[in-house]
Parts: sequence; structure tokens; C-alpha cells
Amino acid sequence: MSTSESTSPAHSAPVAGARPAPRASIAARTLRTDRWWQTPALTVLGLGVFVVYATIRSFVRNAYYVDDYHYLSPFYSPCVSASCVEGARHFGTWVGQLPMWIPLAFLSLPFLLGFRLTCYYYRKAYYRSFWLSPPACAVAEPHARYTGETRLPLILQNSHRYFFYAGFVVSVINTYDVILAFRGPGGFGIGLGNLILLINVILLWGYTLSCHSCRHVTGGRLKHFSKHPVRYRIWTLVSKINARHMQFAWITLGTLIVTDFYIMLVASGTISDLRFVG
Repeated sequence: MSTSESTSPAHSAPVAGARPAPRASIAARTLRTDRWWQTPALTVLGLGVFVVYATIRSFVRNAYYVDDYHYLSPFYSPCVSASCVEGARHFGTWVGQLPMWIPLAFLSLPFLLGFRLTCYYYRKAYYRSFWLSPPACAVAEPHARYTGETRLPLILQNSHRYFFYAGFVVSVINTYDVILAFRGPGGFGIGLGNLILLINVILLWGYTLSCHSCRHVTGGRLKHFSKHPVRYRIWTLVSKINARHMQFAWITLGTLIVTDFYIMLVASGTISDLRFVG
């Protein structure tokens, strides 16, 4: 038997002009048998709860500042209008009275909203859960066309790098609020509210600094790390926490709610702040 006769047809060269077999036509949306729908459903629930709570609390203008301990809710920082209670104006009064449809933290909330909306992780989260594009791996999406982020309105997602700078400034402002809160009625003091505010701002810094844009700012444009050892070191540290960006994205939604809710309870007189020092 010759060599050519013993060659298996499966390994023979393809015939010129031959076309591969077409993909199987599957009428079902997916052949997956696991509960693939749980992740997008939980994402809708989690994001929905935060949006509803944050929206309500940002506009009620009630129980957002504890004068005795200088606790200011992050949903109201910075508070720079005459509509704010006097003690909450950590940076002075820049504008007069605001109508009820404008939140008191009008300087920060639009930028923080833009920072979160354009975040690379949150894009994935709400694309899959709210827009079902796609809802999960190996699950067909209901949309007939896909243009990506090349047209309005999704082309605006490319502004994320600019919202990062604004988010960085807001994190600095929140840090200043936390420092002021250590000043009690008799001087330096520490209460449960201080610990909650401090944990919240640390985690907010974790979310901000783990941002993909921050990683690009620190080392994305460098061609030779050996020539920039300091920036390389910073880029390395940012890269490590960047791997936890999704976790920070979810955890900070929870800590923001917990922080605001605790301050609301103390400011309304529902509970008293647990004091450890001062």
C-alpha cells in the first residue's frame, strides 16, 4: 500500500473552493441548563436598590448632617449653597437658595454619576442586565443590530477618563469631611460614625484608584518602564487593586448606603452615636 493510499481522509488537504459546513440552526435562545439568568437578575436588583435609595436621599434634604460630631452624608458633599445647614458648609457658601429639584450636592453628584455610568465594570453590568446585550455567555441577545460604542449615546462612554479626574477630586473632598468629623464637642473624638465614615472613604479610594483609567494614567503611555521606576512601581500597585475593581464597585454601593443611613438615624435623633473617645 502506498503512502498516499494510507493517508486518512480527515488529514487530507482541503479541496480548492470547498466551503465549510454552515452552523447549526438552533431555534432555542440558549442550550444552557444552568441558572444563567440569576446574575443579570441580581444585578438589576442591586443597582435598582441603590439608584432608588440614592435618588430619594439626595433630594429629601433632611437628616444629612450631625452638628455635634460634624458627620456629613456623602450624598450631600460638598454642600455649598445657602439651602444647606450652616455647619454642613465645609467649603463656605458659594450660591444662594436652591430649588427643590436641584440636589444640594449638585457640584459632585453629576460627576460621580458619570464616573459610575461610564465605568468599565458598570458598563458590563448594566449592558448584560438591563439591555441584555448579551445577558450571559452562550445566550442570544434580543437585539438585531450591534454598533458598539461608536455612535450616540454610547460613544459618550469614552469620556470615562475625564470623569475619573472628577471622581478623584470628590474622593479628596470626602476625605476632608472624614478628617473634620474627628472634631467632637470637646475636641478630638471618635465614635461609631467616625469609623463608618473612615471605612467608607477608604473603600471609595479603593474604587477610584482601581479604575482602569487610573492604571492608564500611571503607566499606560510609558514605553520603557526601566526609565520610569517610580511610575512603574505605582502602576504595579494600581494593577494589583485593578483586579479587584468589580468588588470595590459593589462594596462601595453598600458602604455609601450604610454611611448615609447611619448619619440619617443619628441626625434625626432616632439613635445616639456610640462614642469611644470624646
